[in-house]
Amino acid sequence: MRPILPTLLVCATLHALPALASSYEFVPAPQTDLNRMYRVDKVTGEVTSCQYGLQESGGGIGQTVCFGAGEGAGAQPPAEYGLVASRHAREAGVFRVNYRTGEMSICFVLVKKEQVVCTQQSKAGAEAQDGSPVPGISTGRPGTSATPPQGGRP
Repeated sequence: MRPILPTLLVCATLHALPALASSYEFVPAPQTDLNRMYRVDKVTGEVTSCQYGLQESGGGIGQTVCFGAGEGAGAQPPAEYGLVASRHAREAGVFRVNYRTGEMSICFVLVKKEQVVCTQQSKAGAEAQDGSPVPGISTGRPGTSATPPQGGRP
């Protein structure tokens, strides 16, 4: 008679390997004239980005320019994170979503600082502890949504 426990252990390990191999998610920036790709660690929520850059000397084929995690883009509490690109053709950023809590933040590259930054994680209808609306979050009541400026986006 064959030992069942070692066989089950091997099967469980092999089944878990694809989950370990897919610890990142990649999404392109929606801006149609930008060759930027964002990456999120699906467990920690850390967001980074890379894009193609021309080489200034040597006339080579170019280089991959990457931006590390800056303010707000670093590791968050462990959860199940993903990236979602809007359909806005001129938007250079993406949404980082927490599939467990429904919270979202907007992440984009600050080229001058050479890093990805993200707004604070929030969810619609969120209210501060004192009951007042959280800035920038719509509660569905008139006059409670702060709209970010449309100009000056990176």
